[in-house]
Amino acid sequence: MADVLVLAAHPQLEDSHVNRALMQSVAALGERHVTLRDLYALYPDYVIDVEAEQALLAQARLIVWQYPIQWYAMPALMKLWVDEVLAFGWAYGPGGVALKGKDLWLVLSTGGPQGAYHPGGHNRHFFDDFLPPCEQTAALCGMRFLPPLVLHGAHTVSDGEVEAHARVYTSRLLSHPHWPEIADMEPAPACEVPADARPAED
Repeated sequence: MADVLVLAAHPQLEDSHVNRALMQSVAALGERHVTLRDLYALYPDYVIDVEAEQALLAQARLIVWQYPIQWYAMPALMKLWVDEVLAFGWAYGPGGVALKGKDLWLVLSTGGPQGAYHPGGHNRHFFDDFLPPCEQTAALCGMRFLPPLVLHGAHTVSDGEVEAHARVYTSRLLSHPHWPEIADMEPAPACEVPADARPAED
């Protein structure tokens, strides 16, 4: 089993210019190097096999969330996956240490150009301003949040640009954890959730 797990979520993959190409590049690496999960293909009914997903996460060292930005956030099935799989007492909270010490890496695409993510652009904020929920999710689970890989302007980028981006993506997957920026990163911040953060179950 590969220790790199890629969870890809694109609700209209057949229409995708970027994410479909990236997934094909990842698949070409082979299962010995990367485990690729197409969430929309696996769970068209949105009924997630939590036990299976947690088993794969437990074996991974690098966890990748690959998806297009939709309304400044992740697609619906990816959010449901987070809600159900990263369970209290398993991924975080008292006894929730299954993901501690692992790395989380976002591989994202946006329809708008990079210039749209600027105080003077129509999105009114730099792109990084939309990432704190994912960063804090990683911290709460004890994972390092690696600098995301982002391709802007997915609707207009050329095939050559997509191919170059895919090469960067796959080379990073194969070379993890030997990335220059990782050497200088601090461990995940401690986010201890008290035992009384949730009411006791009957």
